[in-house]
Amino acid sequence: MIIRQEQSSDYNTVYQTVKSAFKNAEHSDGNEQELVAALRSSKAFVPELSLVAVCNGSIAGHILFTKATVSERVVLALAPLSVLPAYQRQGIGQALIAEGHRIARESGYEYSIVLGYPQYYAKAGYRPASLFGIKAPFEVPDDNFMAIRLKPAAEQLNGIVKYDSAFGIM
Repeated sequence: MIIRQEQSSDYNTVYQTVKSAFKNAEHSDGNEQELVAALRSSKAFVPELSLVAVCNGSIAGHILFTKATVSERVVLALAPLSVLPAYQRQGIGQALIAEGHRIARESGYEYSIVLGYPQYYAKAGYRPASLFGIKAPFEVPDDNFMAIRLKPAAEQLNGIVKYDSAFGIM
């Protein structure tokens, strides 16, 4: 497996990968692939944090981290993480997260947030965001809205996440 930065020539394949990955997901609006396309055109887009996992010469997974803010401090929002069904449960998602975190740390980002399954994201070090003073801009169970401190010396945050308008969240 090779993890690399997504290229514009990957866009159509990534679109299909995301669509396929979420096709039968329990919590999905079916528009995750449209979200990726919208975020690529937003001010929140960080090209070096749009990554693909290539297995046997084909894209098997994709992850996107974009900028958000908490009390005017920039954080990253992980959304979405997509792995083709045939490649799930093989560690590809966790490898994409780990590489994204490595690049984010090197780029100076201090926090990443995610809305997802606590059992899955806890494996990558995510904990309830409320422990870091981070609140969601919508109603969500504390266990599902998570964050990770990417830099140990990062100051505690205190505020509500403001996502890019591409997310459709006020």
